[in-house]
Amino acid sequence: MMKGEMTQKGREALERFKMESANEVGVNLKPGDNGDLTAREAGKIGGQMVKKMIDSYKMQ
Repeated sequence: MMKGEMTQKGREALERFKMESANEVGVNLKPGDNGDLTAREAGKIGGQMVKKMIDSYKMQ
């Protein structure tokens, strides 16, 4: 595997994490393309993902 490549298993885990985070902030994502999201909605999802990663790191 080349540096920077992601495995299929890694992509699937990231997709589940994204869907879970979107659900937590009240943004409805559908499988596949979500090009109709606003910047605010996408930011909410990304922010929630980062918050959860930081919280997880602090718990270690």
